[in-house]
This record gives sequence, C-alpha cells and structure tokens, in this order.
Amino acid sequence: MAQKQFSGVTVDVNDEGYFTNSSQWTIDIAKAIAIEEGIQLSDKHIDVLSFIRKSVAGGAALTIRSMGKSGIVDVKEFYGLFPGAPLKKATKIAGVPKPTSCI
Repeated sequence: MAQKQFSGVTVDVNDEGYFTNSSQWTIDIAKAIAIEEGIQLSDKHIDVLSFIRKSVAGGAALTIRSMGKSGIVDVKEFYGLFPGAPLKKATKIAGVPKPTSCI
C-alpha cells in the first residue's frame, strides 16, 4: 500500500493516488489534492464533494449522469468545476475510490 502526504498528514492511497481509507479525508486534504489537480475549491466544489462522499458511503455507483441528476450540478457545470476528467478528479479530491465507470 502506498502513502502520500497532504497538508502534513500521511494518507493511504492506491497506485493511482485514490484513497484506500476514506476516513482519513479532511477538507484541508481535499484543498491540497485540488491544488495538485489545478483546481481552486469553491463552495460549489465542496457541495459536490460532500454529495460524492455521501453517495459512496451509501453504496451508490457514481457516473457522470448521476452527477447531472444530483440536484447539485448539471453535467455542463460538473465539467466546468472539474475540467478534463471530472468524475476521476472529483472522486480523488473527495477521498473516495475511483468509480468503476472510469477507465
């Protein structure tokens, strides 16, 4: 198991940098990961990350489509908040495993 340090805290991650123990996540760690991903977190980002964490904790399978139906963001806004690979970036920043729908 690999480890990585964010904001002075060491967390367990897999080879791709996704958390293997989501209980180690904090908002300060999220901000540090976001900076690595080239994103400055806003309140809207935090709302999306909270939705992702609650969904994954509840056993939901995340997809771009489910994010668009979240009531938090539409698909276009989701891509704007997390450009490039929005679901991969958002889940990494949220401290949850990479969705199986992501390659």
